[in-house]
Parts: sequence; structure tokens; C-alpha cells
Amino acid sequence: MNRLSICIITLNEAHDLPRLLKSVEGIAEEIVVVDSGSTDGTAEIARGAGARVLTRAWTNYAEQKNYAAAQASEDWILLLDADEELSGELRESLLGWKTSPPQFPVFEIARLAWFLGAWIRHSRWYPDWQRRLYDRRKAQFSGAIHESLQFQGAVGRLQGDLLHYTVRNLEEQRQKSDEYSTLAARAMFESGRRDWRAGKWFATPWAWFRYFVLGAGFLDGYRGFLIARSAAHTVWLKYTKLGKLVEQAGRERQ
Repeated sequence: MNRLSICIITLNEAHDLPRLLKSVEGIAEEIVVVDSGSTDGTAEIARGAGARVLTRAWTNYAEQKNYAAAQASEDWILLLDADEELSGELRESLLGWKTSPPQFPVFEIARLAWFLGAWIRHSRWYPDWQRRLYDRRKAQFSGAIHESLQFQGAVGRLQGDLLHYTVRNLEEQRQKSDEYSTLAARAMFESGRRDWRAGKWFATPWAWFRYFVLGAGFLDGYRGFLIARSAAHTVWLKYTKLGKLVEQAGRERQ
């Protein structure tokens, strides 16, 4: 029997957390929640479901996730976000995994997103493979923005979808785009990127084309159009903000 710790990082997740906790009942030996200062009762909800709640000031996704895994009692970790939920098929797949010797250090799961009232099966959003089940002795997260598991060896796959309840409205989508583009622009600037004009004018339409045409976003109807538009807008913001950082640095050198 493979013993398992579920790790969740949270910040004001009272709206979504109960759904996730309900879906993971009976899956793991423990649930570890690392909270970075919630004020909406998130910690109380987690404790009420039997989770062990720890507090850690926010630094970045990779460090929060690695900290959660380090505090777990078991070596096998299932890392989940509060706005996710296990499908019935995924629950059965995980229960089956627990009864057999694992053949891989890391397993990935298809993630299916709910967006404005429908499941999105195209638009480069599905299957959106997520490497979330892993042996902490052999893998850990790295990267401040696009954090990913670093490990050696092949990757296994579990059956079933990890259901992802994304933004609840377009305003929340715009806010996420603004936050992500700020982080991405800073990361590009710190890595030495300075060619913001070409990226702004060429990468923006290319992003829309990738999501709506190459990613078959048109099959998702108007939601696919909104997803493609948001992706393009995020790229536009990212390079615009990079340009401002470059210009500011230039003024400071004068």
C-alpha cells in the first residue's frame, strides 16, 4: 500500500476549498494545508475537514509547494490547488495506484477547466497535463513563475480528470492577466530581455492565433474567443510592462 500526503497551498480559498476537500475524502493518510495569511476562514474550513494547517508567508509558488511537501509525513505527495476537484474516475485511479508498486517517480494528470459555465476541451486548455503526484525524495519544484517539477526518469499517467474551476467572471480573468504579466515582465527583465517592441507587436497576434486557430478554440464557441483574446492581451501587457522597465532603467543610467 502506497501511503500518501495531500498538500494544498492556500490564500483566501473559503469559496472553493470545501469542494476540493470533499472530493479527496478517503484518498490520503493526511492533508497538509500551507496558508499564507487567509482572512476568510480558509484555515478553519481546512481544520474542520481534518487537515493539518501550517502558516507560511508567501514567497513564490515553487517555495510554497516545496515547503508543504517537506512538512508532510509521507514521501508520496499529491499536490492540489484549492480551486480543483478530483473527478470520480481520478479518485478510482488514485485508489488503484495506492495498491500497486509505483513504476515512476512522477505521475501526471489531465486537467479539465470550467470557464463561464462550461468545460473547455480545446483552446490549448485540455488536456493540460499536470505533474502533481510525486515522490518528494526524487522530485521538487523550481521556478518563480512557471514552476515545474524537476526530476530524473519517465512520467506515468493517471486516468481521470483533475477538474479546475477557473475564474468566476471576466473581471477576475483580467486581474489574473494583470498580475501574471507583471511577474513575467519582471522575470524577463531580470534575465536580460530587452527586445520588447517586437514581442509586443508580433507575439500578441500570434498568441491569439495559437489559441483560437491552432488550439481549436473556435470549437469552444464564444468562450474560446474570450480565452484567445485574454491570452493575447496578457502577452501585450507583458511586453508593454517590459518596455516600461527597460525605459526606466535607461533613465536611471543617464
